[in-house]
Amino acid sequence: MSRLRTALRATAAATVLTAAVLTAPGAVAAEQSTASAAANVCGSGYTLRKAIPLPVGVDPDLRKATLFAYENGGRGCAILDNNVGRAQYMSVQICKVDGSACDPDSGTFSEYAGPVHVSSFACAQVTAKMGSSSTSLYINYKSSYVFPCG
Repeated sequence: MSRLRTALRATAAATVLTAAVLTAPGAVAAEQSTASAAANVCGSGYTLRKAIPLPVGVDPDLRKATLFAYENGGRGCAILDNNVGRAQYMSVQICKVDGSACDPDSGTFSEYAGPVHVSSFACAQVTAKMGSSSTSLYINYKSSYVFPCG
């Protein structure tokens, strides 16, 4: 798990940094390698689509969690990474665009919730929650725009 934790954190940091500044080709190659290692949790062939620092709107250095979205052909996978350093209630769910075929994972985790999968990721609804309990949340994120809609 520690290798996965390192890969997930490195992927989040690289994604945030890439969004903030232009990078050299060598840095992009290193980011892709790290993202590939973290995608192994989803299964072989998955590549990073997006890393979203949560809660949305906070400085990425102050994030409590990172939602990672991966794709493999038309299939999607999501992982909610715990960035607080101690066990928290976490929930991640992904559903087809019509709200059917949902794959949830929730519980108290110190590392991450997921992976959760969907067979067709176009406009897939992703929900991520985190808090001290299921009724005391500081992250309650839901979006149909984690994966592309077209």
